[in-house]
This record gives sequence, structure tokens and C-alpha cells, in this order.
Amino acid sequence: MNNTTEETSAATQYLSFILAAQEYALGILQVKEIIEYDTVTPVPGAPVWVRGVFNLRGNVVPVVDLTVKLNLPPATLTRRSCIVVVEVRLEGEEIVLGLLADAIGQVIELAPEDVAPPPSFGTPVHADYLVGMGRVATGRHFVLLLDINKVLSTQEIALATAEPLPEASAHGPPEGET
Repeated sequence: MNNTTEETSAATQYLSFILAAQEYALGILQVKEIIEYDTVTPVPGAPVWVRGVFNLRGNVVPVVDLTVKLNLPPATLTRRSCIVVVEVRLEGEEIVLGLLADAIGQVIELAPEDVAPPPSFGTPVHADYLVGMGRVATGRHFVLLLDINKVLSTQEIALATAEPLPEASAHGPPEGET
């Protein structure tokens, strides 16, 4: 088969979203769905960058506040706030996480020549967390392409997805507490 030219020149789709007034994007294949920010239950003892958990069709899904994790100005919840549900890899297993976003941008298509390597300076996030910088169709601005598998280490993913203790369930405090 001689598909190497087609495969290397194929464009990749990304979902862009806003964090602290900056546009970021993730590969569309990692994104499972986008949901309106609703009830997120705080989990005592969770890392500071875990906003809490929510129920996604019977599954407990942790919500990661990327602004906290990336040391950006904290997110302020608005009617445009949403959760981007993604899959990340943890020791060969697919784990579902929610990422809090200030707003959703758009689906953008980038050819390989539209993706520049991550710069070593001048971005609000560490260059190791980036796949690169995508030049949007207008060519006038760039979107920071996040590598979610590097933003969260294996240990951090394990911390975020640990089963909450029974008293931290969404059903309220244990009996006898108010």
C-alpha cells in the first residue's frame, strides 16, 4: 500500500476552547462529548485542580480545572462554562475525565504544515504540555495544542480518578451529620 503521502498530508481536527482568555485545543479524537457545566460535587481531599465529580450516565467522572493545573488565572463559572469530556491513557487503559472550560471555540482542521513546534518561551503554559501551535485558517493567530496525556501525569490521573469515599458521595453527608 502506498498511502504514506496521503497519511502525512492529512489534516487533523481539533476542538478549541477558551481558558483564561486564551484559545487552546485538543485532538478531536480524544474528545468524547461536551456538556453544560451543571452539578459538580466537591470531593474532600482531592487535589486542588480537581473541581469535583459529576454523574455521566451512571459513571462518576472527575472534573479537572485546567486553569488551576496550568497555573492560569482561576476559572469563573458563567453560562458559557462547560465540561469537555475526554479520554486519557493510564497504563494502557482509557480513563474518562472532564475538563472545565470557560467556553467552547470551534472545530478546526490543521494540516501538518499549519502546526509549528511548541515555543520554548512566551506561552502561558509549560512547553512540555503542548503538541505545538496551530496556525488558524486566517493565519493571524495561533491556538495552543495541548497534549492532555502530558498535562496530567500518570500519578495525577490516578489521583483524579480515585473512587471517592462513601461520605463524599453525591447523596449528601453520612447519616447523623448535617
